[in-house]
Amino acid sequence: MSHHDHHSHRSYAVVDSPYGPLTLVATGDRLSGLYMEGQRHRPPQETFGEREPQPYAPGSVFARTHEQLEEYFAGARTRFDLPLGLAGTDFQRTVWQALLEIPYGETVSYGLLAARIGRPAASRAVGLANGRNPVGIIVPCHRVVGASGALTGYGGGLPRKQRLLALERAGSARERAS
Repeated sequence: MSHHDHHSHRSYAVVDSPYGPLTLVATGDRLSGLYMEGQRHRPPQETFGEREPQPYAPGSVFARTHEQLEEYFAGARTRFDLPLGLAGTDFQRTVWQALLEIPYGETVSYGLLAARIGRPAASRAVGLANGRNPVGIIVPCHRVVGASGALTGYGGGLPRKQRLLALERAGSARERAS
């Protein structure tokens, strides 16, 4: 098979969200990108492959991602269950894996995240890896905050980070009340 086999075939879809259009990128049958408009470190559009025609095939990564995002934005979903293909350095992938373990509605500091991956002196490097997370929202880089709890940098912009955290706080309060 050529280098265009099903593992490396890339395609993309654009879905609406309360945070503006989200560009979903799949590599093979895994979600490898979720980018907001105007996001820092957004790769060039031409690397995303061809646009997936709608409606998305039922059960496909685009259909499942869109459905789970809608549930999340409605406050009805606190965990995503999607096949992810996160391309990065070993260190970046370690950081992104640690992000997936931060519970919904909670935040951790860069320093704590660095300690969790066994690199307590590396909080700056952790911050940089966090900012390069290719799959926004689903890999929750918005749950990482400065040591004082301040909402420092977010690739998608601070207002979006505030709204995502507020959405999750409301969702986890509802869960506790039920």
